[in-house]
Amino acid sequence: MLNPWELHRLAFEKQMAARDFRDLYCDWSGILLKFNGEKDERGKSSCSQYIENFGCSLHEGRPLACRLFPIGRQIQNETIQYIFQGETFPCLNGCPEVIELPQLSVEAYLKGQQTTLFEQAQDEYLEVMQNIADIALMLLLDTGWATSGDTHTRVQWRTMGSESPNQLAQRIGEKWLDLLTLPDIVFKLDDPKEFILEHQNLLNENAQNQIDCLINFTEIGDLAIQMMALALFLGKAIGADVKSLAEMWSEMGE
Repeated sequence: MLNPWELHRLAFEKQMAARDFRDLYCDWSGILLKFNGEKDERGKSSCSQYIENFGCSLHEGRPLACRLFPIGRQIQNETIQYIFQGETFPCLNGCPEVIELPQLSVEAYLKGQQTTLFEQAQDEYLEVMQNIADIALMLLLDTGWATSGDTHTRVQWRTMGSESPNQLAQRIGEKWLDLLTLPDIVFKLDDPKEFILEHQNLLNENAQNQIDCLINFTEIGDLAIQMMALALFLGKAIGADVKSLAEMWSEMGE
């Protein structure tokens, strides 16, 4: 999975435009790397950026999911936890030579994988996701739409929590997908926070421009659904539990 900063980071490493990298090497409108390379002895296809007998062709730009594997990362009550699920180390099936590598603490492993900037980007996009959801909630609550008898909007929010990225992409539309995955701002290689702040400002500006043009409750409801779809789509990109989030935000809108 890729957040927008990671997509631009990979494109930078590939020395190509982010749009071209997205269209050539990503699925789900830019939030998932394609795994359409050569198959191994288990029949599993390799990442599109993997080169046989060499490894990852974009190793310096690899996303956080690759850097952490096989560790997971979650945030609960603003506390970061690194977790491993299962009893069998996954790399032993297919690459048993890993047992010859030195054992490391989680802290030493993360340092060696240089995860700091990528963790920053992930956490910043978590805030962007919440900001977009807040826009959807504002449209529902602050305009009087929630008290007008509307039930459709919240039902749609709950439904979207179980939808696939492709279904969410259909709701979002090409313009907003491009704003999310291909923002027209200068990529910051060593400063994801500044890049993502500019990205959030761009998203807010476009949302406000669209809000200023709304003329009736129907349009308000449609935009509230579109913004929530955008928040959930970004949530999938950063590995959030979007089904639970959709339920929580729907309850907040009641």
